[in-house]
Amino acid sequence: MIALLGVSKSFGRLRAVADASFEVPKGRVVGLLGSNGAGKTTTLRMIAGFMPPDAGRVMIDGLDTIDRSLEARRLVGYLPEASPAYGEMGVEDYLRFRGRLYGLRGRALADAAGRALARCDLGEVARRRVGTLSRGFRQRVGLAAAILHDPPVLVLDEPTSALDPKQVRQARALIRDLARDKAVLVSSHVLGEVEQSCDEVVVLARGRVRARGTPSDLASRGGPGVGSGSGGACRVEVRAPADRVRALLSVVPGVAGVEALSHEDGWTRARVAFAMTADDPRPAIAAALSAVPLRELSREAIGFERAVLDIIESADA
Repeated sequence: MIALLGVSKSFGRLRAVADASFEVPKGRVVGLLGSNGAGKTTTLRMIAGFMPPDAGRVMIDGLDTIDRSLEARRLVGYLPEASPAYGEMGVEDYLRFRGRLYGLRGRALADAAGRALARCDLGEVARRRVGTLSRGFRQRVGLAAAILHDPPVLVLDEPTSALDPKQVRQARALIRDLARDKAVLVSSHVLGEVEQSCDEVVVLARGRVRARGTPSDLASRGGPGVGSGSGGACRVEVRAPADRVRALLSVVPGVAGVEALSHEDGWTRARVAFAMTADDPRPAIAAALSAVPLRELSREAIGFERAVLDIIESADA
């Protein structure tokens, strides 16, 4: 439903997005991750049709967002990070106004507004002016406006921003429900939220796609860790100087780096990063350390958040 094919976008000398390619199929929630300035919002705006790419193509259900712009944009529900709405309008009036922009009239418009109010739990504030609402309620109004015309594609920039814990759970459940027959792309800074709510993630850093996969896949692969191209790490504790530990382990096939974490009472505690291989690296590491007393050798659990941060930090290095 969403396809980016070698998309790039620059603002003067700043290249915000560089040769980005990924897809979001129907029935999936894909999280777009990255630090501030990584190119996430620019990518979402190009998908939503708010700005054209300088190079490459953005496709919405097979429609090019440049050649068939209006048709493509009708298929997208877009929630910007700062949810825009006319503060002097009532919530239901605003939704009806948005619905008319999408060509809804009469009973179809009333039904669509009613469904959006109910799904975003806005019934109690339907008659209130948008400008009098809390930031959390305004965010929910923006989400209601995005889903109002029942688009097959949803592009949501920080959809749970300013929501309280109960509202976050409700929004997460709503997004999962919507994804049953839609393609959903979500941008968020909250990695734990993305891990729980997204089927796949795309990691952007310096405008480029650096990794893509399921949260569990990224967590199991790990990030770059100590040294480039590593796929995980383990911890060792041996009675030997740090320099000797590093020398013994540096010749082990697949070891990408050794970081000495501490040295107390003659014991060195080190973190060993290793490249992704089919074999468990611990036997080879234990064999390399056979000449010195070994007190600990354990596989380190990288975790999703650490893996994503490692990917981003390695691109920024």
